[in-house]
Amino acid sequence: MAPVQVIENALDAESCAQIRRAMDVGVAEAAEVLDEQIELQEDVRRTSHIEVDEATLQRLDRTLDAHRARIEQFFGLSLPEREGISLLRYDAGGFFKPHRDHGYVDSWPGAARRRVSLVLFLTTSCELDPTGTFSGGVLRLHFDEAPARSHDIHPRAGRLVAFLSSTLHEVTPVTAGVRDAVVDWLYEAD
Repeated sequence: MAPVQVIENALDAESCAQIRRAMDVGVAEAAEVLDEQIELQEDVRRTSHIEVDEATLQRLDRTLDAHRARIEQFFGLSLPEREGISLLRYDAGGFFKPHRDHGYVDSWPGAARRRVSLVLFLTTSCELDPTGTFSGGVLRLHFDEAPARSHDIHPRAGRLVAFLSSTLHEVTPVTAGVRDAVVDWLYEAD
């Protein structure tokens, strides 16, 4: 199995709740797919990208940067830059079909620099805790493109997951409730 790092409690419960409240009043737009062009493809991805205030982004920047040395050590890489935070909201019916975050596409040259993908969950799935905010919405990592070699990570608020950006992965459909997460990508040193 490819390396996957899971850091529990990377963000405390109250901070997750505050960030979700910032998302509630933020500006939502349908998240697009990075392909030959950057475009809306609702048969591939159904989620919203939420624009939030600068203070919330700075708080998240500090949180992710605080874990950078640990992530670099885990992967044995120098990862001095991040691409930039995206806050994603998956309502019931939301999903993102299998894809890779790393790629060589003219529409987003930065995708070729992505080395490690980061997912910071802001909500907890009911599969982990009956008081969770949603069902479904599992982060599924596929190794060797064989279904038997998949690894499911159930979202828990404050859990940070880091994996190689070349890993095939997906978000399974959210069947009820709302799944909120922060994503970003670390670039390897040139």
